[in-house]
Parts: sequence; C-alpha cells; structure tokens
Amino acid sequence: MRQVIEQLEESLIRVVANAALDRSDVLKFWFGESDAATPGPIVQAASASLAAGETFYSHNLGLPALREALAAYSSSLRSAGAQPISAERIAVTAGGVNGLMLSAQSLINAGDQVVVVTPVWPNLVAQPRVMGARVQTVSLQPRQGAWLLDMDRLLDALGDEVRVLVLNSPNNPTGWTLSRQEQQVILDHCRRRGIWIVADEVYERLYFRDAACAPSFLDLATDGDRLLVVNSFSKSFLMTGWRLGWLTSPSAMAPALGKLLEFNTSCSPVFVQRAGLAALAHQQEITPAVVAHLRRCRDTLVPLLQALPGVQVKAADGAMYAFFRLDGHDDSLALAQRLVQEAGLGLAPGQAFHDSRDPSMQGWLRWCFASADLQRLGQGVDRLARWMAL
Repeated sequence: MRQVIEQLEESLIRVVANAALDRSDVLKFWFGESDAATPGPIVQAASASLAAGETFYSHNLGLPALREALAAYSSSLRSAGAQPISAERIAVTAGGVNGLMLSAQSLINAGDQVVVVTPVWPNLVAQPRVMGARVQTVSLQPRQGAWLLDMDRLLDALGDEVRVLVLNSPNNPTGWTLSRQEQQVILDHCRRRGIWIVADEVYERLYFRDAACAPSFLDLATDGDRLLVVNSFSKSFLMTGWRLGWLTSPSAMAPALGKLLEFNTSCSPVFVQRAGLAALAHQQEITPAVVAHLRRCRDTLVPLLQALPGVQVKAADGAMYAFFRLDGHDDSLALAQRLVQEAGLGLAPGQAFHDSRDPSMQGWLRWCFASADLQRLGQGVDRLARWMAL
C-alpha cells in the first residue's frame, strides 16, 4: 500500500455517523443530502431504460444526447456575455466526486503544489494528496458566524510554483459564496501565473439570493482558460444515490478525459444517464421547488439557533448547511460524539472540514438542514437546547 494512502485520515463525519447509523432515536443531520426521495419523472425514466434493456456500455464521455442537454442547460444559466458551453467540453461522470478525482488525475503530478480554500468537504484536500501533491490550505475567516475570504492572503499563496487552485462555492460546509468580482480577481491572477482552477460548483443552484444560480467561473472564462468546473445532479435534483455528474473542461482536454474515464469507471450507466436527461427536461419544476424548500429550512433553523446563548451562526447565501459554533467547546469531534450519545442529535464535526491545528477554527458543527419535515429541525434545536442547559 502506498504510504500516502495509509496516511489518509478517515472521514470524521463517518466516525460520528457510523457509531449511530442504526439508532432510530437519533435525529440525523450529519450527511450532506436531503431526506426527500428523487422526483417521479426521473425514477420513471430510469425504470423505462432498464425495461428497454439499456444495460450496456455507453461512450466514455457520456451519451451524446446528455452531453448536448448539459451544454444547453449550463449555457442557459450563464450571465449575459458569457461564452456558450459546447457539448465537446462536457464529460459525464459518476457523480461530483468522480469529476473531482478526474480533475486531480488530469492535472496533478507527484510533488506539485496545490492550494485549497478551506473549510471544505474533506475529499477536496484528500484527492490532491492521493496524487502525491503538496497541499497548502488557505482558510476563510469567521466573522460573527459569517465567513469571509481574505483575498490578499489567497493571492499571496498563489505563487509561480503553484500548479492548481481548488475552490468550492457555494461552499460546503459554510455556505460562503464567491462574488463575481472575487472570481474575476482570482481568474485574472491564475491566468497570469499559469495556475489551473478546479471549481467545485455542485451547489450552484442552491443559492438563496435573487438569481437562478450562484456566480460561476464559467460566466467569465473562455474555452482556452485553465479551468475545470465540477457539477452534479445530486443536490439540486435530489439524486445523491444515483452518482451522476459532469465535468466542464477546455475542449482540447476531451480526448484525454475519455481515456481517464475508461480507466476509472468506463462510463456512467445508461439508465442513470436517462434519468439525468429526465431531470434536465423537468428542471423548471424540480429545482426551483427544491431551492424554495431549502430556503424555508434555512429560515426555520437559523433563527432558532441564533436564539440559543453562546451560538455563533449566520444564514448563508448558498448550499444546504448551517455551520455554527458553540462557545466553550474546542474539540468539535468530541462535541459531535457527545451530542449523539447524550442528546440524540447527529451533526458533523467542524474539524472534518478544515485544519484542526488552526485555533480559530475550533468548536464548529455542520447541520444539514435539507429536511422534508420542518418540524424535525425544531425538534433538533430543542434537543440541543436541553443538552446545553444540563
């Protein structure tokens, strides 16, 4: 076994969750997914595909119809003046995580330096390390429960020796979202330095401001830019278990990505791709309803948390999480484990998403508020309040 693999840290979210997955008395908010089932038209399309015998390989890069549909869908979300996305730039992947790993495999050589903005889903730090990269993290800074990017600090970290910058916006776990102006500054800097940008934009549609989606690097970049954008059907179409996503790359990379897909997964299952086509065909009725419900979830949970003494939290602009701090608690893993055992409340420990050695980043917890039942959120806060009062 390669030493770097043996040294990878176990997911601390799983450390907490696996100890109580079979406990029916625990209110579970630790994983990043809705508890609502996939909409019927999507399921029906997959079922029809299976019934029709579509159980064979497809093109490595995905069904041409799905690539065309994804190109049209992505182009429709872009701001005025943005370059349209062509189907040649789309690779269908087995979920967002596969798209992120393909990005790492495409760009990173052993010993390369990679900068990752944290807090972030731990895979985005682990994947470059799997490839043998030297990873440097630049942390967002908490300000009274909200999170801000120190642009000067990030640009200082992006020197000539850096190969790749990894960003996730809207962000898991904080909900922090890059502004268009910040994206332009980052893109211009990386163009000058020849740095690749890997943008994890799987939450782009889960955006609570008055816009169809969050700002995307695709609004600003051209086909020739050193940019890979990862997206997924998981969040905005309630399809986490389907494992279907897509990667937008420079068109010149498509042949190489096809080879990498062959060596990773060969292709996504055809029936799952048919489900993706149905999701896009019904997106006007599915995704806005998902976003509206998540906004209600956020606006239910966050005020309840803010009313508790010693809690630091602000409503985020995007994603599906409340990332909050309990004053007086410096070990978020121990805190999350205690909440499971003593309060029957399942949350993700904040130190899973950042460098636990940073003293400013201690005591944070992530609460996934994507609950079909708003009352469960109130019940969870009641359990937290009772535990805090002990």
